[in-house]
Order: sequence, then structure tokens, then C-alpha cells
Amino acid sequence: MSLVTVQDLSIGFRGPNLLDAVNFQIETQQRIGLLGRNGAGKTTLMKMLSGRQQPDSGSIQIHQGVHLAMLRQEVPRDIESKNFDVVKAGLAKNPELDLEDWEAEHEVEKILQRMGLDPEGRFERLSSGMKRRVLLAQALVSKPDLLLLDEPTNHLDIDSIAWLEDFLLKMRSSFLFVTHDRMFLQRLSNRILEIDRGRLFDWSCDYQTFLQRKQDALAAEEKQNALFDKKLAEEEVWIRKGIKARRTRNEGRVRALKEMRAERSERRSKVGTSNLQIQEGQRSGNLIVEATDVSFEYGDHKVFENFTTTIMREDKIGIIGHNGAGKTTLLKTLLGQLEPTSGEIKVGTNLQIAYFDQLRQQLDEEETVQQNVGGESDSVVVNGVKKHVLGYLQDFLFAPERARTQVKFLSGGEKNRILLAKLFAQPANVIVLDEPTNDLDSETLELLEERLVQFTGTVLMVSHDRAFLNNVVTSTIVFEPEGLREYVGGYDDWQHQLAARSAIMETKKPSAKLAKTGKKKRKADDKPKKLSFKEQQELDKLPGSIETLEASIETLTQTMADPGFYQGAKDEIASVQQQMSKLNEDLKAAYARWEELEAQVS
Repeated sequence: MSLVTVQDLSIGFRGPNLLDAVNFQIETQQRIGLLGRNGAGKTTLMKMLSGRQQPDSGSIQIHQGVHLAMLRQEVPRDIESKNFDVVKAGLAKNPELDLEDWEAEHEVEKILQRMGLDPEGRFERLSSGMKRRVLLAQALVSKPDLLLLDEPTNHLDIDSIAWLEDFLLKMRSSFLFVTHDRMFLQRLSNRILEIDRGRLFDWSCDYQTFLQRKQDALAAEEKQNALFDKKLAEEEVWIRKGIKARRTRNEGRVRALKEMRAERSERRSKVGTSNLQIQEGQRSGNLIVEATDVSFEYGDHKVFENFTTTIMREDKIGIIGHNGAGKTTLLKTLLGQLEPTSGEIKVGTNLQIAYFDQLRQQLDEEETVQQNVGGESDSVVVNGVKKHVLGYLQDFLFAPERARTQVKFLSGGEKNRILLAKLFAQPANVIVLDEPTNDLDSETLELLEERLVQFTGTVLMVSHDRAFLNNVVTSTIVFEPEGLREYVGGYDDWQHQLAARSAIMETKKPSAKLAKTGKKKRKADDKPKKLSFKEQQELDKLPGSIETLEASIETLTQTMADPGFYQGAKDEIASVQQQMSKLNEDLKAAYARWEELEAQVS
């Protein structure tokens, strides 16, 4: 069943149309990932579907009885109310529900509970991430037939993202979403729509299949364009020949040449890739930060306590935690910007710190892109070379006319690119990134990953982007219920180590019960079970096997802790990670078997 039909939709602002006579339909039970470069028109399309923006031409038909709800990218600043009331307002947006008061309250309470939100909490006092969760609950409570999600994972913590993935997978509604989170996109999408140079391409496949097909399509396009350009060049040579050729030329061929010229002039070239270059500052000392039994409190609230760590040059560290856990506070404490409540912080020498702020407070929205990056000067110095600021901004995909645009008129992804341009215009040996991936397109994300891996300085970053963490960091600091804990590797490595630790703890519980049960039985008949010869041999060998496994895990841990490890080939990295996972599983099984045999003879 068709929910929405779009025909010959066009819209443009300055320059070429963002969307040029596009057509598509949205059916029931479709999970559609909407892709495109920053500024391609993804948010504009969603605004038109939701009725907040009118197209220049074309039509959008929302079929009878279909209810749409949208989670916008920006967070409203004018809402002052309890979370319960904010979410309840979503019910009024779907007149088809027609709920009794008690039913409405039950629906609101149910979604608030599932989202982990306090009904009595004040919306205006929440962090940006928590506000997004409330607004998402507002959209979901209206039970939409089609849910529009514009960067739904922005400012959400990893647990919330995992919950949202599971929730959306269980939904029977269709949804169209824009996201920079590649793991989110890979897990959810069963159809891909892509906006590219004003056209909309329907790939009708999952994300992984899309990546391969897109690569093949681009290669074919380049080949086709090259053949066309060669033919055009040959025709241009022919038309410029002497008098004899002009007397005998074919008028049909001349008309064909004019058509080829027109076609070439209308071709919109593929958007290039950002040329991100990190300016490396002077070499810092080996020690960046040494924290010993550090604690930090806000009044009676303990953010973290008794945390000890050492950060060395070339370390790339990710910080993971739920919203409000204190990730930014930890960063500022480690860098000496906040005084710890207790403990000692030793900061290294000759540090040149570049700080990426997730709230973009370093940007002046009223100024142009050029003014934000260059200030009063019309040039910047990049790696010792003086460069005009407009030329520098072109490396970040800002054409001169776009560079003269006020920041407030740009998309979220473009604002993040400006912040990166401003950040990398200054030399640094320590880069601090607080949620750097929000709104960036996949091409820019992949290039940023590559540059950070190549960077010979130190990287500290807070991120909920699991793929980004996997590809960049060498270790992670995680806010867990028991406190801060440090792990080797990225997000997947943390999950594997966490699962192995949990599994070992679980095996101990039944072992204890088994031992207890065994003692009760032995009290009854006073005859402890005797192990067979084979079982006794197995028990004698287990301590040595466990010691060998632990030594192997320690060796691999040291290998993965080397900053250069994650700069190697992806196949080699994956192989080592699989070895680590296998060793942890074997160790868990060995401990379980040892405890089982010991319980029988003790």
C-alpha cells in the first residue's frame, strides 16, 4: 500500500535546484535511509514531506488516513514545560487516535518509561541529548504511519541508539531517516534513496549492497563522461577546420554538436571530497596527562571518583557514556581546565590543544563562513604555507559564494565542516573532539577518520558513533555503573571484553550453587564423588591451560594497545580481534570447567 506519492518535485534556493523534478513513492513497512552530501537537500525534502516547506513545483500526495510525524534536526529553544506535557502534545497531532484521557496518559507514561525519561522533569533544564529523546518520544507516541527522522542519533548516547534501533525494527510503521551513523544505517535500512546533484536515485536495497552498486555506478559514469568528452573534443576540432571543410560540412552534424555543447554545459559534476589537512604543531612531550585517584563532584553528585590513567603521545582515546554521565567534564578535568575534587592531575609540556565543541559555540551565526575561519584576515597559514581563506575553504567544499554566506543559513553538516576548517587552521599536537561526527556525510567522516589515524599527535574524543570509534581509537574510557573503566580498542572491543567478563561472572553463580548443593548431598550420605582418571587429569592440566590463555590475552592486549596497530591493514586488525574474542571464549570455558570439577571434589 502506498503512503506517499511524490511527482515532479522541484525546489531551489541559490544556484542549481536542490531537487529537480524527482519522483518516488513510499510504501508500508519500508525502512528508508535517505543519503546525500551535506547541503544536498535531505532536510529540505523532509520539510516538504511534513508540510513545513512548500516546493517550487510538483506535488506531494499523502494518502487518506496516513499520519506523518517528524523528529527535526534542530532542538526548539522556546519549550518550557514538563516532559509529560511535551510528549502528550504529540497525541494531538494525530486526530485518528481519539483516546480517552486515561488511555492518553497511559500511552504517554508507557513511552516515557521506555525512553527512560522522568515525567516530572523540566524540558528546558535538560541537556541537548535528553531533549532529543523527549522530542523523539513526542513523535513516537502519536503512532505515525510514516515517521520522518532527521539525524535521530544526534546527541543520543550509545545505549539510547541501541534501544532506538531495536524499537524501530519492531515498529510496523514505515520510516524515512537521515543519519551519519553508518552502523545505524546498516542495521535498519531495507531501501536507500540518494539525492545526488538534484536527482533522486532509488536503489531499493540495503546499505551494504548500495555501497557496492554506487561504486560501480560512479565508475560507469566516469567512463561514459570520458567517452562523451572525447567525442565532443573531436567534433570541436572538425568544426574548426578550414574553408574546404566548412563548404562540405553536414548541417545535421553541426546541430548535433550544438546539442552536445548544451548537454555538457548542463552536466553537474560530482561533488568533490573534502581535502582535510590537520596542521601538526610542535612535538609534545611523551607524557600528555597523568591522572592519579582523580574524583570530581558537583555538590552532592559524584561525576567520577578514584580514576587513574596515563595518556601518552600518539594515544587515541574514545570516551563512552550515557547522556549526562560527565564525559565532557572528564575531558576538561584531564586537560586541567577543571580542578578535580580530589586526586592529582599532571599535564604534559608543550601541549597545543585544538578543541572541537559539539554545540558549535565557537561559531558566530551572524558572520559569514569566511569571517568565522579567517577573522579579519583574508588568509590563513597551513603547514607553513600562506593560503587565501577562500582557497582554504574550497578544501572543505565551500565554493566562494557559499563561503560568503552567513553561518545561520547553512545545514548542520556544513556548520560542522566550518568548525573543522577553523580547528585545523591552527597547529596542534593534541586534538580534542566532542561529538565531531554529528551531521557529517559519510565521505567527510571517512576522510576525517583517515586523517586522525595518520595524525602523530594525541586524540581525545567523545563520540556515540560506533563505527568511528572502531576505526580511530586505540583505547576507550567507559562510564559504567561501577565507575570509570578503561579498555583496549574501540567500541566492538569494549563489547567483546564486557561480554566475556559478564559470562565469566555468570558461570561462577551456578558453580557456587552446584558446590552448595553438593555439600548438602554429602552431608546426607557423607560420600564425596570421586573423579574419574580422565577427569582428574583434566583438572590437573586446567591451571596451566588458564595461565597460557591469560598470557596470550595479555600479549594480544599489548599488541592492540600500540598506537600503530590500528594503522595497519583492516584484515590484519580483524584477524587479531577475532583471536582476542576466541581466547576470551576459551578462557571463560576453562574457568567454568575448572570450577565444575573443583565443586565435585571439594
